[in-house]
Amino acid sequence: MTAVRAAPPSVWDRLVGQHRAIEALRTAASGHGMSHSFLFTGPPGSGRSNAAIAFAAALQCEETPPGCGQCHSCHTVQAGSHADVSVIRTEKLSIGVDEVRDLVRRAALAPVGRHWQVMIVEDADRLTDQAANALLKAIEEPTDRTVWMLCAPTVEDLLPTIRSRCRMVTLTTPSSAEVAGFLTRVDGVDPALASYCARASQGHIGRARALARDEGARNRRHEVVSMPAHLTSLGACMNAAANLIETTQEEADLITGDLDARERSDLDVTYGVVDRGRRPREYAPALAAMEKSQKTRAKRRHLDVVDRSLMDLVSVYRDAIALSAGSVELVNEELRGDIEQIVRTTSPELNLRRIGWIFEAREQMLEFNVPVALALESMMVALKAPTR
Repeated sequence: MTAVRAAPPSVWDRLVGQHRAIEALRTAASGHGMSHSFLFTGPPGSGRSNAAIAFAAALQCEETPPGCGQCHSCHTVQAGSHADVSVIRTEKLSIGVDEVRDLVRRAALAPVGRHWQVMIVEDADRLTDQAANALLKAIEEPTDRTVWMLCAPTVEDLLPTIRSRCRMVTLTTPSSAEVAGFLTRVDGVDPALASYCARASQGHIGRARALARDEGARNRRHEVVSMPAHLTSLGACMNAAANLIETTQEEADLITGDLDARERSDLDVTYGVVDRGRRPREYAPALAAMEKSQKTRAKRRHLDVVDRSLMDLVSVYRDAIALSAGSVELVNEELRGDIEQIVRTTSPELNLRRIGWIFEAREQMLEFNVPVALALESMMVALKAPTR
């Protein structure tokens, strides 16, 4: 019997659970329903930027149907080295007008190849008002062979004047089964571990892959989701807040530490500090600007890690509500005993209010710049288990 050879992977294969979006993008890449600007929206982890990059690869693809994943253009787009595909992403709290103006200038150039000049803006919801207005002008008056792709959680995150000029591509949260299958098929993850990571990530593909690769990440998450069962006193609440701050700060430092060191080394080489053993006059302002940027990036990274931990806490109280309603499938199946204890000692209404308190703390930190320690301490006290 002749073995059936598996089809080679296309650029669409890494978009998990997005069948309707893939079909729409395939059709557009083939020339039907094409637009000069697209807006990719969807919840965190749904793969907004991955979808934009896959679509960019399909637009540059040398084969028919477009998006083969095997040609030189597909490879270079996905590797981030294609001359006609520019991606703007930020490690800061916002995307400034200078970054957008630079992108607009590049967008005005003719593409090097024979296809499109593609401009992808990740986290378009972080555009400042000035940056958004600069981008609007470019989208209103596009060049013939330029395509803009913006990525944001919701359409409300962008100016109405921008989103009205974009074709919408809406992504959804993939199911746990789809994420687990992806981890097993693409990354070779053991099925049992893949199932845990898919549940724990709640459909966030990047988070699922990080959990699958890093035992430390799994242990840190376990510490966070174990907290609700131990919030039995004021002291326990304050300790939990302190532990959460310490754990999230350590994880954020792991992410940014190596990058900061590489940037400092590159700066020293650029200004000849290593070779000449002295610092030229221009070095000090460049170093100050870099350190300011690194400080902003570190703050954002810490807030991102805290935010993810808060969503892990939400999953515990979500499980308690689901268990009260008779559900048998839990996000935190390994903590079923703790969750059953929460169900016995509280009510679904209280657990729903707890979820609201977590989102309130999240809003205080992300929107109103309340110090992380103050927001988390207040939240943990509010979450405290009722006395019997």
